[in-house]
Amino acid sequence: MLPYPQIDPVAIALGPLKIHWYGLMYLVGIGGAWWLASRRLARFDASWSKEKLSDLVFWVAMGVILGGRLGYVFFYDFAAYIAEPAKILRVWEGGMSFHGGLIGVMLATWWFGKRNGKSFFELMDFIAPLVPIGLGAGRIGNFINAELWGKATDVPWAMVFPTDPEQLARHPSQLYQFALEGVVLFTILWFYSRKPRPTMAVSGMFAACYGVFRFIVEFVRVPDAQLGYLAWGWLTMGQILCLPMILGGIGLIAYAYKRQPVQGAA
Repeated sequence: MLPYPQIDPVAIALGPLKIHWYGLMYLVGIGGAWWLASRRLARFDASWSKEKLSDLVFWVAMGVILGGRLGYVFFYDFAAYIAEPAKILRVWEGGMSFHGGLIGVMLATWWFGKRNGKSFFELMDFIAPLVPIGLGAGRIGNFINAELWGKATDVPWAMVFPTDPEQLARHPSQLYQFALEGVVLFTILWFYSRKPRPTMAVSGMFAACYGVFRFIVEFVRVPDAQLGYLAWGWLTMGQILCLPMILGGIGLIAYAYKRQPVQGAA
């Protein structure tokens, strides 16, 4: 068993002002995505200015934050937030949904594309390889918060999390997700998008791979207490939300290659 590294969730405290690691991880994800996007901008559209790219990153970030929070409210704990609506604003306590954030990003991308002469999938193909940076950073934030831990286990790398009332040795599922959704997914998309691909293919690869990785990790991650397992003693809300991503991603890839026109890598 490995000792859990005790890290104060508050990174900086200046009197009543507290800056949490969880929030800083969002800044790392957004900043890293912007930096990488700026390096790939000429390949996407040489006529775009850095200012236009900054606008895109801003609206996508708003989609992540608003969509992620509202997604958690509606998908995972609607009754609790309706009973205490002020909790919706306390994002530093955690409670963000990837699937809600994805919907927010899609809406922001569609709106931005309409205003700037780009199709939805042109932008999504450009954005998709950047997303794992934020996903990986977010999972590190979950780990520091000692939240979203896994099932009890006797593997050598199990940890006892201070927030676990049972104080059992558990899978560090946040680190599994960091590795799969962050490192592995980034590597796949980075190399896949370096060569010209049909429009929609990169978006489809992102959706399918993320869905598969998340579906797998859900087998060792403890589901949200208010929901538990939804069927058969193992099916979780996360897995249900990933199924359309997997099927949709495979469908997008197949449709993209069936249409055949190959454009420059995004």
